Amino acid sequence: MADQNIIENRLKHLESHLEKENPVLLNAVQSFRELDKVAYRMGLLSRSESFATQIPWWPLISILGTFSAGKSTFINNYLETQLQRSGNQAVDDKFTVICYSEDPTPHALPGVALDSDPRFPFYKISREIELVAQGEGDRIDAYLQLKSCNSERLKGKILIDSPGFDADAQRTSTLRITDHMVDLSDLVLVFFDARHPEPGAMRDTLEHLVSKTIHRPDSGKFLYILNQIDTTAQEDNPEEVIAAWQRALGEHGLTAGRFYTIYSPTASIQIEDDQLRQRYESKRDKDLAEIHGRMAQVEIERAYRIVAALEKTAREIEERVIPTLTDALSRWKKRVLWLDGIIFGLIAALILGLGISQGQLGNWWQWIRETTLHSGIFLAVVLGGGYALHLGLRKLAARSLSGWLGKQEQGLPVKIDLAGAFHKSTRPWRSLMSKTPAGLGRATRRKLSALINRADEFVQQLNDRFTNPSGLTEAEQATTNEENAVERTNLEASPAAEKE
Repeated sequence: MADQNIIENRLKHLESHLEKENPVLLNAVQSFRELDKVAYRMGLLSRSESFATQIPWWPLISILGTFSAGKSTFINNYLETQLQRSGNQAVDDKFTVICYSEDPTPHALPGVALDSDPRFPFYKISREIELVAQGEGDRIDAYLQLKSCNSERLKGKILIDSPGFDADAQRTSTLRITDHMVDLSDLVLVFFDARHPEPGAMRDTLEHLVSKTIHRPDSGKFLYILNQIDTTAQEDNPEEVIAAWQRALGEHGLTAGRFYTIYSPTASIQIEDDQLRQRYESKRDKDLAEIHGRMAQVEIERAYRIVAALEKTAREIEERVIPTLTDALSRWKKRVLWLDGIIFGLIAALILGLGISQGQLGNWWQWIRETTLHSGIFLAVVLGGGYALHLGLRKLAARSLSGWLGKQEQGLPVKIDLAGAFHKSTRPWRSLMSKTPAGLGRATRRKLSALINRADEFVQQLNDRFTNPSGLTEAEQATTNEENAVERTNLEASPAAEKE
């Protein structure tokens, strides 16, 4: 009940915030509530959980890459404040979640502030860490910290600064958190160091943030950045360094994407040649402007992402989860019937065999007839025992499918309890002959279809808000709509329309 209240309070807080910020997303929260009800009925979701809490509602920007690639300096320049420590050596060995605060004084809070607050994307991340590294879940402060900053650029978004990947003593848990961040983020900036563009110096980054991401459906949210390119001015060989970097990316399968070469305006080396300096600065400013532009757009991308998550979850239930449960019920039914046939057949054969071997078969049959005629107790005992044995075989058959169901869950993009739904569909009072999962009826199917259609409507509303193909103002568009309505009315009332 306590967890259920936490979820409800979180959704109410979210609705209160979105009521002013984005009415379309407010409607999306309400649609998630309806999807939750479908999942509750089917047993796909605990009542202390919600699909809405499985996605971040704040726009997230993750900044990843190698040690000393200039990630912290980039963040400080972007926020226009010295928030993150920076240097040539690794200065931050934990993930830093940075959010806006009206307090002009920055604050640094321990990881438990993120792990225990359901409003942040790292809520209960300690459980995930514990799964991959036993005992590390209690050391959440060694992995995460929360910082606040009074920067206007932070309003409405969250930045996440990461430690580098090279030779990390907490490698397994760090990569687990990184995967979590990448999945939730609206934009991922992957930094490389122009001073070390060779493959060996960025091996872990190439393997984890290039090879594993190029085939993702959201690969467009990754920006690949070669930082500190000003160091090449001493040799005047930026083309060679960039070519070496892109060859390294290409060797790991990345041949297309967004590539940038930048350096810090405040921590760069002095370039004495005016013409060379202007060439470097021009390229840097152009790329920084594009990167900052993408960072400013994450709120719009966030809105589409959330609506897409609503549609994707509803479709997953309709097109994948329901067929999987139906298949599981069919497998379960076959196994139960086979077990019933084998066990009850063996019992019957055993009794028959004993009777024949001892020559008592006729006497047993006579005794059963007489007992049954005078009392139904024996029959009740036999039937009750047989039914209890049948129920035990049902449970055994259901358990035999747990591994198969677990594998099906692993491929789902959202947290769905297939095993729980299957258990609900195989309860004792559910008929063995039922082919439909529990909680699934015509009303449920109609609701799923309606939610999918509603998600499409939300996309259209977002398009109306952020785009205007006609180029008309709202007043001009309203006038055009009225004229079109009058024209349609006149056409419908024309003699030709009446004749038709």
